[in-house]
Amino acid sequence: MKYTELDTPSLLIDKSRLLRNLADMQRYADENGAALRPHTKTHKCPEIAKLQLETGACGIAVAKTGEAEVMAQSGIRNIFIANEIVGDLKLRRIAKLAADGVTISFGVDTPCQAESAERVFAEAGVCVPVLIEIEVGENRSGIIEEADFLALLDTIGRCPHVPFGGIFSHDGNSYNTENRQTLETLSEGAQRRTLHFADLAAKHAMPCKTVSYGATPTFMNHVKILPGITELRPGTYALMDASQGHAIGTLDRCAATVLASVISKPTETRTILDVGAKGLTMQSRTEGICATPGKGTIYGRENVPVEKVFDEHAILNDKSFHDSVQVGGEVRIIPVHICSVCNLYESACLIDGDDVVGELPLACREKLQ
Repeated sequence: MKYTELDTPSLLIDKSRLLRNLADMQRYADENGAALRPHTKTHKCPEIAKLQLETGACGIAVAKTGEAEVMAQSGIRNIFIANEIVGDLKLRRIAKLAADGVTISFGVDTPCQAESAERVFAEAGVCVPVLIEIEVGENRSGIIEEADFLALLDTIGRCPHVPFGGIFSHDGNSYNTENRQTLETLSEGAQRRTLHFADLAAKHAMPCKTVSYGATPTFMNHVKILPGITELRPGTYALMDASQGHAIGTLDRCAATVLASVISKPTETRTILDVGAKGLTMQSRTEGICATPGKGTIYGRENVPVEKVFDEHAILNDKSFHDSVQVGGEVRIIPVHICSVCNLYESACLIDGDDVVGELPLACREKLQ
């Protein structure tokens, strides 16, 4: 079957680009002496996660407890939830995963999180390690002050069912850096701050087993990883998207596209496609090395952006594109941000050239809890 025979909109994943991306990132991690733990919140697909493990990854990261459960049900047994966990309901689910033999861990940045986990895990008779998140400039979650870090270490030290596994950080602010030079500077600062907290833990007699660091733009640009970082945690690299493509100066690594049909040409310049916010998202990137025009880019036509999206419509205003397509014809769109797009489709079609060679269930989609 040719992908042009599929109904639209459909999510396509190019097999050769996917495999190249997996191999290149694994090689980069190996060359820097770090383990690779891919963040699977990007693709939400157990089959792709298994490919990452087969390529050499030490385990996977997820964002949600529900994602961890799906991945575990698919046979993946080494999972880090790279997020803070609160609430007994989620903690009991994590306890069950641990009781079932899954090597599971999760993030904390506040003493009460460790204390709640200790109570629940003691009742369940399991031990689950935690990693402390370090804030390195993204202005999101994570420890900022040294005193808070040491206090959290002391709390964890009093929780025998919540052993200290290490620390993790994410330099998401790398997406807004201006160029390669500023990206390298930011990355070095983020890594040094992460390693500083690892040193604090060691001096506090609680050395880190894992020092995990994440950010796809950093790794795709092959920024040097400092000694002491033991694990890399990229996500978007597997599929890439238009914003990540702009960060490395080419779109030829983008493995994921959305197949859409031309449904209207109401003016001499305007073209309407049958996918909108419900298939592409409303997200955009307007700053830094990841800046991307519009709400998506036409595959093979890098200068033609999707100008606007409604719920079910994409709007393009480009005379040359308008004149090159017919109503009923199909085009492919490179999304601005693939992580959100994968959450909108039940499955993706794996393609090799023009041929559909498989279907990939996105089994972790909508696992928000």
